[in-house]
Amino acid sequence: MKQVVQNYKSGELAVLDVPVPGCKPGGVLVRSAYSLISTGTELMKVSEAGMSMLGKARSRPDQVAKVMQSVATNGVPATYRKVMGKLDSYTPLGYSLCGVVEQVGTGIDEVKVGDLVACAGNEHALHAELNWVPKNLYARVPDDLAPRHAAFGTVGSIALQGVRRGESQLGDVALVIGLGLIGQLVVQLLAASGVRVVGVDPDPVRCELAERLGAAACGDPASAAVEAVVAELTDGHGVDHVYLAAGGGSNQPVELAARLCRDRGRVVDIGKCRLDLPWNAYYEKELDVRFSRSYGPGRYDPEYELEGRDYPIGYVRWTERRNLACFLDLLARGSVDVEPLVSHIADFDDAVETYRRLKDGELRAVAVLFRYPEHAGEAEAPAPTVAVPAVNRRSGRESTPSRRSVKAPVRLAFVGAGNYATSMLLPHLAQRDGVELSTVVTTTALSAANAQRKFGFAEATTDLDAVLGDPSIDAVFVVTRHSSHAELTQRALLAGKAVFVEKPLALTEDELAGVLAAVKESGNDRLQVGFNRRFAPLLNESRRRFGARTGPASLRYLVNAGRLQHSSWYLQQGTEGSRFAGEGGHFIDTASWLLAADPVSVYAVATAGNEDLQVVLRYPDGSTATISYVTTGAPGFPKETLDLVADGKVLRLDDFVRAAVYGRKRWVSSRLPKARDKGQSAELAAFIKAVRTGGPMPVALESLVATTAATLAVQAGLAGGAPVTLARAR
Repeated sequence: MKQVVQNYKSGELAVLDVPVPGCKPGGVLVRSAYSLISTGTELMKVSEAGMSMLGKARSRPDQVAKVMQSVATNGVPATYRKVMGKLDSYTPLGYSLCGVVEQVGTGIDEVKVGDLVACAGNEHALHAELNWVPKNLYARVPDDLAPRHAAFGTVGSIALQGVRRGESQLGDVALVIGLGLIGQLVVQLLAASGVRVVGVDPDPVRCELAERLGAAACGDPASAAVEAVVAELTDGHGVDHVYLAAGGGSNQPVELAARLCRDRGRVVDIGKCRLDLPWNAYYEKELDVRFSRSYGPGRYDPEYELEGRDYPIGYVRWTERRNLACFLDLLARGSVDVEPLVSHIADFDDAVETYRRLKDGELRAVAVLFRYPEHAGEAEAPAPTVAVPAVNRRSGRESTPSRRSVKAPVRLAFVGAGNYATSMLLPHLAQRDGVELSTVVTTTALSAANAQRKFGFAEATTDLDAVLGDPSIDAVFVVTRHSSHAELTQRALLAGKAVFVEKPLALTEDELAGVLAAVKESGNDRLQVGFNRRFAPLLNESRRRFGARTGPASLRYLVNAGRLQHSSWYLQQGTEGSRFAGEGGHFIDTASWLLAADPVSVYAVATAGNEDLQVVLRYPDGSTATISYVTTGAPGFPKETLDLVADGKVLRLDDFVRAAVYGRKRWVSSRLPKARDKGQSAELAAFIKAVRTGGPMPVALESLVATTAATLAVQAGLAGGAPVTLARAR
């Protein structure tokens, strides 16, 4: 299928061939009929992409701060790869469309194939021939509403939510500053609510349009006529509320709002304009400044948008989906008219030229629609679910790796192509001799296409079954969200593939047992979990310098994990497990490798709120390891520091950039390492060698299972308040 994309680094726009997205449970696959260009938001993004790197940094200081934090945590080389990888990727455009349901995922019963729906979301309602849309981001289109009008559903919801934030009442007077697409819709919605509206915009054509659509009067912001109209309509008191629907870097809109608003009036920010509030003006009138967040309640909440968990109507009357349905109803009843806003309808194949004309000012428009060809091929069928065998313990049977020529390249498939895969794994594999990147599989079409372009995969797809059924693929990398690791690992093992799965292997004991059942049924134990730190060159050199030990050891591992952003999917504990369940295996594996054993018991305690954890591991020879996993530390402090004490010796590791061993002789590593190397390259080399030669996996399965079991036992220990004995310890 085709999709409109942009490279944020170069500014290039293209209509790209990408795989058809899969139809996942909880949503529908929609074939686009019309999609709407947001002439404000999208053109701002297009303009930013054309800036220099310095210009991009100045326009997004929030992203610069994230980069600096990543440098402190991961070092310059890894951060550079990550940032350049994100910049030099195709990103989608679009967030408002209307189309026909082509496929219905499990759990959906309110729409059927053939229904016309309006769709929302900058990840789900893209300028693409097909989109997968979760249930709370689409609404059925009323029977008499034209598809091109229904394509306005998302921007209409934005305007509607802004009007709701203003809490307008019959007889109020409102000022709308900015008469672009959103401003024109706000004018109509207010007028339909019995509010008298004054519009402000420097473009006389837009002012005339707003007056035809219901505004009492409109004019240039610098014109005295606007102030005169406001004074006449309000008996000199000022407007009841102001809606900021303007963009740009001028502070004129917020200053005008203060001047024309009445005492204790409301100012609602809908657009993205400069907001240097003049303190005296806003203080003296005690103005109520409010923000309107996109389409309405539910926006940016993954449980609502992705998992389909609706808010009870008694608590949240107007969610983003209910706003979408309401706006469609207003269109169908003629309360709002979007036809006068349609300046141009372009064929989808002409998307690049249309954006160029808009950017250059050749095409001056309030709203532009893309029109898609009808029935341009059929969507692919959804991937069926492979039944997972009943949970059993692993048998003693040895796996039988497939026979292959040692000289033949190892053919790899990647399931998932997110930040970690593209910054920490694929750069090491793309240039490695004897490796062929065969297929990349993702649930979103564009991420697969990006990985194919950047790393040279032979094929990009959303069809996992086809990959698992391909006998030429030797190994599958599972680099998806945590909740899918165990299931995907089982499916790949049952298909006879060697598997590299990023941590964690499992989030529950049942998931771990399911993986072991797949090993037993298939006889395939060719499994590696991404516990990379034991492969770090500096840590390996430190261990060699420390030498053998005769007595028990004491190990202390401080992990200054830091706080996550509110939007991070790591915080979705209901589906993705606790943060330690996802990441803690790294540190337990490192401790067990240094102590050359697997733990026999786990004891865990937490501070109030479970923000900081203390995990104590006991080993068969009496050694102990204490892992302090904290989120409340200073961000400038190193992420990982480790001390190992035994036999009169001390090994010290400082965040994989410096190490020392104290004993009869002292050894200190270089103070200026070339890069912070946490072992990914060496780990991948060991895995590829094992697949190529049929030799043992880099880490024994028993150790991988023991580390996973110990990680899971932390949560049980926190709940029970007592040590947890590990049954699978060696």
